[in-house]
Amino acid sequence: MTNTMLIFGCGYSGRALAKTLIAEGWRVIGTTRSPDKAAALAAEGIEPVIWPGSDMAPHLAEATHLLLSAAPDDDGDPVLAALRDEIAAERFDWVGYLSTTGVYGDHQGGWVDETTPLTPSTRRGRQRVRAEGQWQALADEAGLPLHVFRLAGIYGPGRGPFAKVRRGTARRIVKPGQVFSRIHVEDIAGVLAASIRRPNPGAVYNVCDDLAAPPEDVLAHAAELLGVAPPPEEDFASAEMTPMARSFYAESKRVRNDRIKTDLGVELKYPTYRDGLAALLALEAEEE
Repeated sequence: MTNTMLIFGCGYSGRALAKTLIAEGWRVIGTTRSPDKAAALAAEGIEPVIWPGSDMAPHLAEATHLLLSAAPDDDGDPVLAALRDEIAAERFDWVGYLSTTGVYGDHQGGWVDETTPLTPSTRRGRQRVRAEGQWQALADEAGLPLHVFRLAGIYGPGRGPFAKVRRGTARRIVKPGQVFSRIHVEDIAGVLAASIRRPNPGAVYNVCDDLAAPPEDVLAHAAELLGVAPPPEEDFASAEMTPMARSFYAESKRVRNDRIKTDLGVELKYPTYRDGLAALLALEAEEE
């Protein structure tokens, strides 16, 4: 029987995993809301399904593995809201839920790990906590082999800082003590693939690299790689920012990633943002 991965919300991270699995002979089905995005998925070898709007029962019946990557709302996870009973009735070898390190809230630059209490301070974080709880409740009820992945800030091809630095629109907002953890999208795919090979239902994994860093340091390094002057520093307290942009600075923490290494044997391809940015610049040069 062919391994079949069904990805709800087959976006940036889901497509990275799909690329890995398809190369290993898997069948991958991915949902999207957009016909244009469906065409893009098909071009990558993914079987696209427009959802909501399609009957998912046949696809759930065919799937051996399930990845949930759809964004929650204030009521929790939209996939569960629509398909809870259908999912509970099926049997999967592995189920993964993509969450966020935002569930931990603000720790003023201190360390968190998978056992840290969930105290989100943003609406997005609270939505993720609710959705995680809903999936864990279904796992307990239906024996779902659930694995939760708490992702740090995602970057990778098409999501690097170089374009803004080149355009001169990058802003080095400085908030003393502010640090973020990050993860390259290829390393997300690597962690998920490692978990699929070593399933451990009930496990929770932080997915981040080895170096939490202030955002202004990342921009300065990107400018250095491009051989241009770094954007001028702006003080967070007085900088003009949208409420959404300002909310990203509401939390500061360093995220431990020991578990993906000890339990899954993961060796990060890009252990720091310096490794990742150098690879992105090299990829740009190859594509020119």
